[in-house]
Amino acid sequence: MKFVLYFLTFFLFITLHSQNNNFNQNLFADYDTYKEKQLTKRRIKHHEIQPLIESLKSENGFEVNVLGKSIEGRSISMISIGSGKTNILLWSQMHGNEPTATMAIFDILNYLKQNKEILKGVKIHFIPMLNPDGAEKFNRRNAIGIDINRDAQRLQSPESRILKNARDSLQAGFGFNLHDQSKYYNAERTEKPATISFLAPAYNYEKSINNVRGNAMKIIVQMNAVIQHYAPGQVGRYSDDFEPRAFGDNIQKWGTSTILVESGGYKNDTEKQFIRKLNYTALLTAIQSISKGAYKNIKVADYEKIPKNDRKLFDLKITNVTFSYLGNNYTVDLGINNIEKDNIEHTDFYYVGHINDIGDLSTYYGYKTLDAKDLTFKIGETYPKIISNSKDLENMNFEEIIQKGYTSIGLNSIPENIKYTNYPINIINIKNIVISKNNVPKSPLQFGKNPTFLLTKNNQVIFAIINGFIYDMKNGKNYIKNGLVN
Repeated sequence: MKFVLYFLTFFLFITLHSQNNNFNQNLFADYDTYKEKQLTKRRIKHHEIQPLIESLKSENGFEVNVLGKSIEGRSISMISIGSGKTNILLWSQMHGNEPTATMAIFDILNYLKQNKEILKGVKIHFIPMLNPDGAEKFNRRNAIGIDINRDAQRLQSPESRILKNARDSLQAGFGFNLHDQSKYYNAERTEKPATISFLAPAYNYEKSINNVRGNAMKIIVQMNAVIQHYAPGQVGRYSDDFEPRAFGDNIQKWGTSTILVESGGYKNDTEKQFIRKLNYTALLTAIQSISKGAYKNIKVADYEKIPKNDRKLFDLKITNVTFSYLGNNYTVDLGINNIEKDNIEHTDFYYVGHINDIGDLSTYYGYKTLDAKDLTFKIGETYPKIISNSKDLENMNFEEIIQKGYTSIGLNSIPENIKYTNYPINIINIKNIVISKNNVPKSPLQFGKNPTFLLTKNNQVIFAIINGFIYDMKNGKNYIKNGLVN
């Protein structure tokens, strides 16, 4: 009899596992059918999602409720669908500059318009933008500077109270806390970015595991298996140190199995469209698992097998850079990051490169890595001819200018609001040129400074580093996203 029960349990597990694999593979393959075409950029504003929310009011089976308003008076809506016993609550953009899952939520809503069989055991509730004031300015915090995710106890902000009330009124069985993390996180001891990181938050300092937290861990194990199909080795596990002010930790404590999903980086996915697709696939697979109860057969112990998050990635790592300072030569590695800076009305951005580390970076990795061994480091100069009109730049041969050792061009007049250039060179407003009277030499490489220099061989420029980006002169490849205007 025991053998029969074991066999039936094993057979059921294999059957459900096979069904889940087929389900997520079909989701991934058919994604473009359901992708919300109105959302193509990360910097989503409140007014952009309102028509999408309004349109759901006329869709069969959907409920749309305004839960309240933000500090600056923007509506915060919840969209619900399904009639099952288990309530699932998903919330995104608690931090206004973390919008990847917001895009995925609208993809999921499109899927649910046509595929309601997944809802048999559940009712799903989506809060796609909890912090619309932060989203307006692409800021982490809300309009009065509070980090909503550190306001679960005092509930000082209306946005915090809205989330608490939603959880309490639903008595949600499962909660998905949807965030973005830095693209510089990697899966521990690997060069691979932590494209998705998970956490089943602790509900006490002892990091105890009860059924509520254990069920969250089981769901994460299943979601990790999904991501491994499409981004192998690119999943991390967030630190589970207890944070008594955080919503995830408290919602776990209040009895909702809470899954934190953090969307990190993926090579050549600036607008996080592939990561959005991963969110869509993994979240729908998790919802199906909850609906069918498949997660119950997963081992909690498998959660610990997911590699921890680490933070050892740079946008560009350059090894073996040899430079001279005060008569001595030094060989170092450079870690360079390209930081997004807001441009017009927080809807667009440009990059400012920074040298984030100097020294032995052998335990670090880069989205791009360049070996400068046998190359000569050289600081670029400013082109001797001052350009009077920005239109004159259109006809300039920048490859020839760089090959002559110049990494910047002086321009007579530049509007103050222009901060970057799409040309592969830095532009200097001659009004801003300051002649230094201090003759004390400075190191040509300085922590925190903008990385703009040349790497040469036999007096030929092999690579130009402009604002932290590479111009591969030898192969004619320009990887420069933008130069700076100073």
